[in-house]
Amino acid sequence: MPIMQSRRRFLTTTACAGASAIIRPSALMAAEGALETTTVRILKFPAVCVGPQYIAEELLRAEGFTEIRYVDAWESGLFSDQVGRGEADFTLEFAAKIVQTIDAGGAVTALGGVHVGCYELFAKDEIRSLADLKGKTVGVQIAGGSPHAFLTAIAAHVGLDPKQASIG
Repeated sequence: MPIMQSRRRFLTTTACAGASAIIRPSALMAAEGALETTTVRILKFPAVCVGPQYIAEELLRAEGFTEIRYVDAWESGLFSDQVGRGEADFTLEFAAKIVQTIDAGGAVTALGGVHVGCYELFAKDEIRSLADLKGKTVGVQIAGGSPHAFLTAIAAHVGLDPKQASIG
């Protein structure tokens, strides 16, 4: 459903934004008290796209966390699975993989959108659209991992049956 922008809505939003810059809440209103836990475990793996979780340590300390540990990822592409089993508290993960982990019974809560995707599907010259993948074999790094989840969603979106897909 498209969002209709009226003049009244625009003026209201602009006025609220301006007022928020002028009216500052006191520090007492923002205080939330002591943290229930001061330890946090963040899953670490060698990828440039997860850089924000490594520079967040200073921000986490400012919020009251005193022990910040980085836990090694045991298998690439299955990060939310480790969080779901309680081996780590936080990770950056693709939405499709988080949904799969929750669907499999993993205890995971998605806090916010970070990782919007960094995959690109490459094909030979004869394949000009996703629908041309019908009957073809597509390679992914890890069956069940994030690339596989994305490819499954893409196939379903263009009307291909991912259950009949040959993914190697």
